[in-house]
Amino acid sequence: MAYKHIIWDWNGTLLNDNWLSIKSINTLLAKYDLLEIGLKKYREIFTFPVIEYYKKLGFDFSKDPFSKVGTEFIHEYTARMYEPMLHSNSLEILEMIRQNKLTQSILSASKLQLLEPLMDHHRIHSFFMRVIGLDNHYAHSKLTVGKEWIEELGHDNHEVLFIGDTLHDFDVGQGMSIDTILISHGHTSHARLMKAGVPVFRSFSELGSWLSDKIT
Repeated sequence: MAYKHIIWDWNGTLLNDNWLSIKSINTLLAKYDLLEIGLKKYREIFTFPVIEYYKKLGFDFSKDPFSKVGTEFIHEYTARMYEPMLHSNSLEILEMIRQNKLTQSILSASKLQLLEPLMDHHRIHSFFMRVIGLDNHYAHSKLTVGKEWIEELGHDNHEVLFIGDTLHDFDVGQGMSIDTILISHGHTSHARLMKAGVPVFRSFSELGSWLSDKIT
């Protein structure tokens, strides 16, 4: 049966912000006398919960608690949060879905208070019936709120599709018992995403061709 609702991840999937995440974390790495990273390494080690990613970077939480370091990262990121652009062809994909009478929502591990102004900034709020984020900025799993959203939607699970850019997104989709596809233009390398065993696309151009067959 055709899909009736699309759930989108935000950071990395619709928003092209991996460069800002790298700049922000490198500021902290320099502050704590740790080695800075580039895009390739970032996309190979970024993971959820993000505390594990911070550990891979060398942070010692016995000296500086994660709550402190995580807050410092958010301060760096939010100072420039309006600079990242949407990925190329994002608006075309969102509009294609809307024109085919599917509803859409966002499910993000970001703090909801940050998501709402970004929706307005990028002028895309009208595409989504709901924008769902967390109540803190420590980027724990969004599975719990995702399951609640699936229950509220009321669709059969096979009528809902989740689109993300991380292996965590795949895990969340599995946890919600819905189809999941991944795109590798965000925070995780293509090779890592391929291990999930679901369709993986390199760009929205590729995704659009696949998606049009599913919803038209």
